[in-house]
Parts: sequence; C-alpha cells; structure tokens
Amino acid sequence: MKTNSKQMYQVAKQQGFAIPHANFIDLNSARAFVQTAEKRGLPLLLAYAQSHQSILSLEEAAAIGNCMAESVSVPIVLHLDHGEDIDFIKRAIELGFTSVMIDASQQSFEENVRLTKEVVEYAHARGVVVEAELGHVGANDTSEAAQVTDSVYTEVKDVQDFVDQTHVDSLAISIGTAHGIYKGVPKINFERLHEIAELTSVPLVLHGGSSSGDDNLGRCAHEGITKINIYTDFIVSAFEAIQDKAPQDYIGLKQVADQAMGAMLDHYYDVFGTKAVKE
Repeated sequence: MKTNSKQMYQVAKQQGFAIPHANFIDLNSARAFVQTAEKRGLPLLLAYAQSHQSILSLEEAAAIGNCMAESVSVPIVLHLDHGEDIDFIKRAIELGFTSVMIDASQQSFEENVRLTKEVVEYAHARGVVVEAELGHVGANDTSEAAQVTDSVYTEVKDVQDFVDQTHVDSLAISIGTAHGIYKGVPKINFERLHEIAELTSVPLVLHGGSSSGDDNLGRCAHEGITKINIYTDFIVSAFEAIQDKAPQDYIGLKQVADQAMGAMLDHYYDVFGTKAVKE
C-alpha cells in the first residue's frame, strides 16, 4: 500500500522506534524489500537515489516502485533519496513518488533554505512530503552518494531556524555516520542527537546506517531517530552470499542475492525495534 511518511513517522516518534529506508537498484531488490515488509507486517521506505540513475532510470524506478508498493498491504513510502536538483525532484513527484529528499547540505545555510523551501512548496501542493539535510553526512565511497566527501556535524543552533523557514517534514542530521563502508565502527555523537531531538518536533533521519553497528543504530532508533537509511549493507550481503553459495546459474544467483537482502532487512527491523503502523 503506497502512502507518505507522515503518519508512520509520528507513530515512530511517539513509540520510540525507527523505520528502515532501503535503497533499491532493480526489480529484484525492490521486491525482496517489500516482500520482507509484508512478511513482517511492518512499514518501509522503498527508496531510489538520484545518484543511481546510471544503473536505473527515474522512469524505471517509478514503474518498479509504484508496482511493488501497491502489491502489498503494509504501508510503503516511495521515496526519492538525495535529490540533487529541483527538476529531477519534480519529475519524481509527477511519476508517483510520495516522499522526496532535497539534498542541498553542501550549500550555504541560506541556499539550503531557499532550495528546500522551493521543493516544499511544490511538493506540499501535491500531497508529497519532503526531507532535507542540515549539516552534511559524508561518503567513504560513491556507491550511494554522488561523491566522496567529509562529514560536517549538524549545528544545534541552526535546526529550529531551518525548520521554521522551510516547513520541511523530516530532517536528516549529521552525528557521526557516513555513506559507504567503514573501517571499524563509527563514533556516534549521541549528545548532539539528544540536543537536536529535544529542540524540535520534526522527525529526524539518519543517513549512512550501513556498518554503523547494531548497538549504535539501536540506540539511535530509541533515542530520537525516526528513519534510518541502509544501502551498502544490502549489496554487500548479496555479494557475499553469492560468493559463499556459488550458485550454478543466473536464476539461482538472483535468488541467493534476494534472500540475502531480505534477511538483512529482517535483521534491521529487529535492531530498529520497528512496529506495525496502521494507515
């Protein structure tokens, strides 16, 4: 059942759990994710990143995402991850995405506000919710992000001003994670998370969840983060399963990969303490 994230985010905030955000790059990964959500009876953000358009076009992603979201009974948000320009974001909305992210986190505060406001005005008029990023979650590789960058922590003093000016529906904050694979486990700034969570009622989002450590992510889910993004862990688990089980044909290879990605989502549902949400 395709929906937007407003209701599920409010429930998650009130009950102290997080909802997984799973990036799909083809039909198989999308199907593995929604079937796992249906099996567990739990909500999901089924997400497509603009940086993956060389793998899967926006039009292809919309067709797959709309089909998969409507194929199950649990709430599925079709989300555009890391929208980098307004025209692309508008096209996503026209194609049926129910949630979009404008990522202007590397711009100045003023430009981030301006771009986010423009997207919010366009999206809200069409019943679509908007996520923005304040601070910058860097990237160790370009598997999900557009380029390798350093992280910049979210400044607590900027949060309420940004929210008040933009009327954004959710806010991605930078507290120590990064996109890609870590060497070791990152140190999460929980003090910064608590300060921001106490300051604003807007649902908070964590990017760069992959390989951040179950203890870290579990704490984030219970201490103020409403949605956690995962991508790299899915594709790594699929590749490792293929290497381990050595399927003998292409169909078998896809089945092994699908099972591994579904199992990884299943695992994170438990880590995040995700609960059922009625729409």
